Amino acid sequence: MRIVMLEPLGISDEKLDRLAMGINAKGHELVAYDRRPGDEEDLCRRALDADAVIIANMPLGAGVIRRCPNLKMISVAFTGVDHVALEACRERGIVVCNAAGYSTQSVAELTFGLIFALLRNIVKCDSAVRQGGTKDGLIGFDLWGKTLGIVGTGAIGTRVAEIGRVFGLRILACSRSERAEVKALGAEYTDLDTLLMESDIVTLHVPLNDSTRGLIKADKLKLMKKTALLINTARGPVVDNAALADALNRGSIAGAGIDVFDMEPPLPEDYCLLGAPNTILTPHVAFATKEALERRADIAFDNIIAWLEGRVQNNV
Repeated sequence: MRIVMLEPLGISDEKLDRLAMGINAKGHELVAYDRRPGDEEDLCRRALDADAVIIANMPLGAGVIRRCPNLKMISVAFTGVDHVALEACRERGIVVCNAAGYSTQSVAELTFGLIFALLRNIVKCDSAVRQGGTKDGLIGFDLWGKTLGIVGTGAIGTRVAEIGRVFGLRILACSRSERAEVKALGAEYTDLDTLLMESDIVTLHVPLNDSTRGLIKADKLKLMKKTALLINTARGPVVDNAALADALNRGSIAGAGIDVFDMEPPLPEDYCLLGAPNTILTPHVAFATKEALERRADIAFDNIIAWLEGRVQNNV
């Protein structure tokens, strides 16, 4: 079998060599590219003869998939797979596996990093010191005792709840299904509107699908407290960012920490959130720690090995 890693996974050459040994030892060929393809034609050339491919968050559209006659398996070194044309895969019977769980801790940690940065004005404080300023106008807020609303209690949302309890938060949750371990933390499950109205901090941890696209629009933002913060480390299109920018500009909510957008950075200069007040923007880095990148590579290659051995794991 010909296995092609279509884009780099952010791991060292030594780590890649160790992972490749598992494939080569079984008599299969691994081709690994150290840069992303320049365009769709370049991508097609790379994938053309592949039996299986490995990608991270690079879009893999139906046009490319249909031009690869040998393709039988896609190992996605990412949790979400909304960047893969799944319908085209189903048409061909192509197996798609993901790397769910590799960044659970990493995303949860950045979630709280954004919360603390907003509550304690960390970015503004750094700027004040560098410009010879003082704490004037930079008095922050405690996290302790606040109400944290978690939208989506999968693995990441559950980890956020666990950390939130350590910080002394009242936890509200809204999710497609309720988890006993989240309830055991003292979390209260409720509907989305109640969560938005009662929470001091709302953090999103849902996948992107038809039911979550545009979940947080203008009407939902109007339900939030004027003192509330919105955190999005899930998927950009879950939030109507134009409506969010408007809410921030009007002061109808207090601030936002946003790691994901309706496009991948770099953002255009006129992007709506760039001028919004009390907003911290990060370039889709919640998953990006050294440890997480190594974990996802391990899972992605394990998925390939399992498939080569006639087993399918982490199928989506």
